[in-house]
Amino acid sequence: MASNYTAKDITVLEGLEPVRKRPGMYIGGVGSTGLHHLVWETLDNSIDEAMNGHAGNIWVTLHTDGSSITIEDDGRGIPVDVHPKTKKSALEVIFTVLHAGGKFEAGNYKTAGGLHGVGASVVNALSRELVATVKRDGHQYQMTFKQGKPTGSLKKLGAARGTGTTVYFKPDPQIFPKVEFDAQIIRERLEVASYLHRGVKVTFEDESTGQKDVFQHQEGLVDYLKKIVAERNAKPVHDAPFTLEKENGIKIELVLQWTESTEENLRSYVNGIPTGSGGTHENGLRAGLGKAVRNYIETHNLSPKGVTLTAEDIREGMTGVLSVFIQEPQFQGQTKDRLNNPEVLSAVDGLVRPGLEHWLNHNQSVAEAIVARIILSARAREASRAAQAEVVRKGPTAGRVNLPGKLADCTSPGSITSELFVVEGDSAGGSAKQGRDRARQAILPLRGKVLNTEGVSTAKVLENKELADLVTALGCGVGKSFDLARMRYGKVIILADADSDGHHIATLLLTFIYRHLPQLITAGRVYLAQPPLYRIDLGKDTHWALDEQQKEQIIRKAGRANPEITRFKGLGEMMPKVLWETTLNPRTRRLLKVEIADHLVTDRVINELMGKDASARFRFIMDRAEDAVELDV
Repeated sequence: MASNYTAKDITVLEGLEPVRKRPGMYIGGVGSTGLHHLVWETLDNSIDEAMNGHAGNIWVTLHTDGSSITIEDDGRGIPVDVHPKTKKSALEVIFTVLHAGGKFEAGNYKTAGGLHGVGASVVNALSRELVATVKRDGHQYQMTFKQGKPTGSLKKLGAARGTGTTVYFKPDPQIFPKVEFDAQIIRERLEVASYLHRGVKVTFEDESTGQKDVFQHQEGLVDYLKKIVAERNAKPVHDAPFTLEKENGIKIELVLQWTESTEENLRSYVNGIPTGSGGTHENGLRAGLGKAVRNYIETHNLSPKGVTLTAEDIREGMTGVLSVFIQEPQFQGQTKDRLNNPEVLSAVDGLVRPGLEHWLNHNQSVAEAIVARIILSARAREASRAAQAEVVRKGPTAGRVNLPGKLADCTSPGSITSELFVVEGDSAGGSAKQGRDRARQAILPLRGKVLNTEGVSTAKVLENKELADLVTALGCGVGKSFDLARMRYGKVIILADADSDGHHIATLLLTFIYRHLPQLITAGRVYLAQPPLYRIDLGKDTHWALDEQQKEQIIRKAGRANPEITRFKGLGEMMPKVLWETTLNPRTRRLLKVEIADHLVTDRVINELMGKDASARFRFIMDRAEDAVELDV
């Protein structure tokens, strides 16, 4: 067989073919996140012009079709003269050649977000149509492309005033299953950009609704921090935030404010790009922050008796925005959500520690309020440790002492193939216990709606018996004592009724896991079961539908009259055999894996919809009231 494998079997992808063949390598996937990444790559190029003082305005227009967009800036304009090496215009090279751009030479851009030199060409490769228009040197030029290839030569359209670049593109439906952009996602990204780049005017127009938003913030990150604190309804511990703007090899902008919230909320950016997975700049901030606060506490003899302050205590309730600008950022992957530059850690640490320490020493009343908040956090942690110890299981091999009485455990806990089904109600739990695979599947029934844990401390959460039982069954601990290695099951599967009550219970459980066991989601261990809402009998054939829409599709596809339709009122109505076939059997069931595409958006949505501020929920309902076709009440 080896002799049949020769040179002719080696495929060489040329030009932008690799991008179209493997788009996930360049934009992270072809779902909504990858689709919008095309916008971010194009936007980054305009922001790079503004960041380096060459542009003051950026215009973004989402066209009526919802699947095409135009991004314009008043920067210098992409060069259009002939490139000496390729003998093609610089504009054509930038849009058709990977790793071509003006950001590899230090003199062109002091800092840049679109560093890799693949942004413009990747957007072009994955677009059904792209039109690049440039104003510079008193003239206007234009070039059109299709799927990464020029459809004509560079045209000189005539005289023009001013300078700038305009890029219109329409994603290719051959690449993306869904090519409609989400106006709200784009609007939020543009607003953040206006905070990060103080004074830059960003205009967004959604042609389908006629809505036009203009974002411009002269106070930059300070305005952004005020917005975050207000959105989270977090009461500040002190009034004026700590601000830092310094440059030492890298430029750093930082605002911090401690609040009464039980969580740390840090949003970080590198050259204007959000780094949702953090990186060395965040590590440097946390290191410098810890040193500065500890030095202040020790210098002023404020160390509490009977409790040791941890780094988590110092950062509890802290809300902050960190923005760094560096010349050659090294991101983890093309999607650029984590910074890897090792030198940035010590640089940020070296700027934050003396800056924060100086601020604390010159604002004594503020500093004392912050220290009091930190000590309160430490004492709350110590008080909850005993409660946590009661529910933290030592490990899967330590026997079954203290497991919840209502847990129907499997015979092989601790294996990666084992599963814990968290089931709504004793009745459904009974059916699940009878229908399951006893060797691999454990069942934990919960009574009623569990506690809404948004904004609730770990100690308070563990006072709730249903959630305490869940933590005990999982065996991996909770909060600061969490250890994934002690997890007793390979999967946690939420199994709730397919109606509105079931969705509510699933949402409450996901809120608990996201806030108190987030590592389970990032490790890919949390799933949602998909039990059917309808049984549809068509002659001798039986079909199962998850919802109303799927029911109509099945009936329409069958084309037969008088189908016999049964709507399940709950899982408890299902016979154990039916529940096994539709929901529990790994070969026939449908599971939804719980993943977080954007940590910042997820955090905001959960805070708005599950938090104490009812007005956010009211706005959400009213904004979508017209979309409600049928209410399940």
